[in-house]
Amino acid sequence: MARRSPVRVVGSRLLQALPVILLATFMVFALLKLVPGDIAVTLAGDNATDARIAEIKNIYGLDRPFLVQYGAWLGKVAQGDLSQSLLSGEKVADSIGRAFPNTLLIVVIAMLLALLTGIPMGVLAAIKPNGWVDKAVSLIASLGVAIPGFWLAMILVAEFSLKLNWLPATGAKAFSASPVEAVRHALLPGIAIAAYGMAEVARQLRGALLEVLSSQYVRTLHAKGLSMSRILWQHGLKNVSVNLLTIISLLVNRMLAATVVIEAVFAIPGLGSLIVRGAIQRDFPIVQGVVFTMVVVVIAVNLVTDLLCAAVDPRIEQ
Repeated sequence: MARRSPVRVVGSRLLQALPVILLATFMVFALLKLVPGDIAVTLAGDNATDARIAEIKNIYGLDRPFLVQYGAWLGKVAQGDLSQSLLSGEKVADSIGRAFPNTLLIVVIAMLLALLTGIPMGVLAAIKPNGWVDKAVSLIASLGVAIPGFWLAMILVAEFSLKLNWLPATGAKAFSASPVEAVRHALLPGIAIAAYGMAEVARQLRGALLEVLSSQYVRTLHAKGLSMSRILWQHGLKNVSVNLLTIISLLVNRMLAATVVIEAVFAIPGLGSLIVRGAIQRDFPIVQGVVFTMVVVVIAVNLVTDLLCAAVDPRIEQ
């Protein structure tokens, strides 16, 4: 059967992603309506009259039925408009554009740390299974999965910021203004998120490599006299590359979600902090805009992963 072109694959994936975007934003919009409090009262002021509150609701469309409000928001999104903050009046797109680079830098650092530590650990554990290295890797991976990210974040702040004064405990710097300072501010949050990623990469890579190295064709390569290092690099890792890409895709999505908590610990003005503040203040456009952005990023990561997996292994049906 003829393979579809990348353009058709992308188009098909985008059509499949549309219901996901609608469902995610609809659920968040509905849940926000259950949050106690009334944003109209906040906007009108403590001593506002009922008439003033009703006027505020009419101005912002808060008195309209739920589905009408959601449809109006969706219509603006279709035109490239993420609305404006109810409290500050700032465009949601501008707020996201200012916060997203901080979150992106944390996720990139966390992913690099997870891969640079998790891949060697998984390879070493798979080469000699049930040995002391394998047991040590299993122990470290178990700790990485079990330790809560926010708890590790507080330990990192206490040790490396407050005690040793090596790295800043809070805030963020623009990468374009000072790359070094930006990385210094994002390093501790990145480590806190990377712990789980390192554990998952090590565990999944170990399992996949063990399966490959115990296969019949690898035993044949051993019989032909090929060294373990050559078999590992030319055959083993190549055969688990699709697994590794899938793991990376899942970790990016999980790390993006983890920034909601980690950014609060480090007081970083990223997407996580933005959505928390919007939810507390019942600033619906902010929350909806951030959720929409995160969903789009997740879909984009999954799409790129699918294309890379198909490129690495042509047997994968696109």
